[in-house]
Amino acid sequence: MTSNAVSIKQIMTTEVLTVHPGDTMEQVHLVFRSSDIHHLPVVDEEGRVVGIISKSDYYSISNAFPLFRPDLRAAANDRLFKSLLVEDVMTRQVATLTPEDSISIAAGYFKENLFHAIPIVDKGGMLVGILTTFDLLNYFFNQEVFLPT
Repeated sequence: MTSNAVSIKQIMTTEVLTVHPGDTMEQVHLVFRSSDIHHLPVVDEEGRVVGIISKSDYYSISNAFPLFRPDLRAAANDRLFKSLLVEDVMTRQVATLTPEDSISIAAGYFKENLFHAIPIVDKGGMLVGILTTFDLLNYFFNQEVFLPT
């Protein structure tokens, strides 16, 4: 099966952890610490995608106090995470695709834009999944062409 014939819905992740714009960065901190994900879609009260936070965004904030002693750095990060809102940190202009789009379109987005996650939305803009570069690599790696004989 060619990548033009494979739709995103066949390989996307459908159980997606999310945060809301009004959540504090402490919530993001807890999610990233407790799960093996690198991107958090930000959704409004209806479930529409309004932004995304990457682990890189998170690290750029959590490493803001490198000159502090480790014990003081942790306390400073804690105060910062409790005071900053997700909407202050999130990327607002987010590329999205639909489940029906082909994975070749997604691969082009990844290549051209150098990001690693695309929220997948229905026609109403509601989040229904996420596609990552890992999902694409996993798909291609498991094709017969790549499997050892």
